[in-house]
Amino acid sequence: MFFAFLLAIPAFSQSEEAEVKAVIASLFEGMRAKNSDQIGAVFSENAIMQTIESTGETGVVKAGSVAEFVKGIGSLPTETKLDERITDYQINIDGPMATAWTPYEFYFNDKFSHCGVNSFQLVKMAEGWKIVYIIDTRRKDGCS
Repeated sequence: MFFAFLLAIPAFSQSEEAEVKAVIASLFEGMRAKNSDQIGAVFSENAIMQTIESTGETGVVKAGSVAEFVKGIGSLPTETKLDERITDYQINIDGPMATAWTPYEFYFNDKFSHCGVNSFQLVKMAEGWKIVYIIDTRRKDGCS
C-alpha cells in the first residue's frame, strides 16, 4: 500500500504540471486565434500583467491591464498574425500555487519581433488553474 502511494505522488505532480502548462498554452493559442474569450478564461479576476522595459543592465516595470490586453488582441485585423513560441517550461508547484518560467520568441506577421522570458504565477481555484500574475522581459539581442 505504501509503495503504491509513493508511485502516485510523481504521477500527481506530472498531471498538475500538465494542467499548468495547458493553461499557459491556451493563452498563446488564444492569441494566435485572436480569441478574446479563450485569452480571458486563463486569467483570474484582478490578475496583474507587467513587462520590463530594459535599458542595458537596468529595467523599468510597466503595468498593463488584462482587460485591455484581451480587448486589444480581440480587435486586431483577422490577417494579423501573432505567434509567441514557448521554447521551454520550468514549472514548480506547491499545493494550489504554481510558478512557470517560459523563455519565448515572438513573431509578428511571421517576422521575428523579439524574445524574452515570461514569469507566471498561477493559483488552482475552484474552476482550475488561473494566471494571477505575469511579468515578462523583451529584447531583440541575445535570442537563440
